[in-house]
Amino acid sequence: MKNLPLNPELFVTNRKRFVEKMKPNSIAIFVSNDEVPSNGDALYPFKQNSDLYWLSGIAQEDSMVILFPDNPDKKYREVLVLVRPNELKEKWDGKRLRKDEATAISGIQTILWVDSIDAALQPWIHLADTIYLDTNENDRKASLVRTRDYRFVDEMKSRYPLHQYERAARIMKELRGVKTEYEIEVVKKAVDITHNAFTRVMQFVRPGVMEYEIEAEILHSFISQRADGPAYSSIIASGDRARTLHYVSNSEECKDGELVLMDFGASYGGYAADLTRTIPVNGKFSQRQREVYNACLHLHNYSKSLLKPGITIAEYTEKVGDEATVQFMKLGLLKEDDFKNEDPDNRAYRKYLYHGISHHLGLDVHDLGTRTEPLTEGMLLTVEPGIYIQEEGIGIRIENNVWITKNGNVDLFEGIPITADEIEAVMANNKVADIVL
Repeated sequence: MKNLPLNPELFVTNRKRFVEKMKPNSIAIFVSNDEVPSNGDALYPFKQNSDLYWLSGIAQEDSMVILFPDNPDKKYREVLVLVRPNELKEKWDGKRLRKDEATAISGIQTILWVDSIDAALQPWIHLADTIYLDTNENDRKASLVRTRDYRFVDEMKSRYPLHQYERAARIMKELRGVKTEYEIEVVKKAVDITHNAFTRVMQFVRPGVMEYEIEAEILHSFISQRADGPAYSSIIASGDRARTLHYVSNSEECKDGELVLMDFGASYGGYAADLTRTIPVNGKFSQRQREVYNACLHLHNYSKSLLKPGITIAEYTEKVGDEATVQFMKLGLLKEDDFKNEDPDNRAYRKYLYHGISHHLGLDVHDLGTRTEPLTEGMLLTVEPGIYIQEEGIGIRIENNVWITKNGNVDLFEGIPITADEIEAVMANNKVADIVL
């Protein structure tokens, strides 16, 4: 990873939080993700299991984290398992972590090698009554591929059938949904990098530029600022393509008179930022574009005002839908009869706003967190209402990242141009060659 060293207290704190939730005399075992083949002899870039990274900060393949707080031998109450450095492999694939380096990152003092872990792990398991194992319980999971964590569950239950088993993911969903100040500091760095990239592209966009050229400017800005890279595939959608929520082709020309919707965010130290802005290709909103944009900005600010401890995502979405109905009637998109005769399960406003307003954010762009229980202090969410008008070929979305605290919401993108006037003012200085990021 390209980032500067993170504060190991981030991961020390996370482990303490997890251990506090474990049952007495239990052991928790977390395994890294697979190295995934693509074609031929190539592999996709390795992406660490988010739960293991959350506990340790270790981004290297073939790793494990073992937590056994009641182990009679204090030395082995938390253990980090790494692949043993191999001189020949390192000539091909690069250096692997040494024990002191891994301790500096994670704060874990006891480091063992993966090729010798079985002999140590077996007696620990024999001492424990309960084994916590981890699987992917993200509500948005869509893949049925049997990954390493599921295969490890099968192996453990086969070898130790009489133990009690618990789902580590249930604890992770609760804990990862609430961000510590250490985590927010890392997210703020990702936000700053994303802010700089947005400044760059606002001064680059002009009629005739290609969507992929904007994407290239964003990537250049990210990497030059020590970002891991994009937190997700950047969406650069001009004109009517902005109505496609996950448009990632980024292959068309941005034309005079169009808007371009840009949804992108940097990853730094494994943590994601998530920004969306919609700007005029020629630097000036038309009267209608400004009207729709201001309605979307109103919904954005209204949504932020609702994000407070105690509200559920369902209640929040319903309230935003009520306000969207009012705004869409003002825009002439809905009539009184549309509202009166709407299906409560498919409300009229959904024709022009057909996605959720917020999702949890963190190590994963769609991070773990409750979708049914009330929101609590410490949660980090996006706020991203949109307005999509097929008849006019317009798609507008405005997104910031909001941290809920006991002292009120903290908008991590506060101060980044968001009003139509602010965007036009920056775009008036359209000289990308003068920008050095």
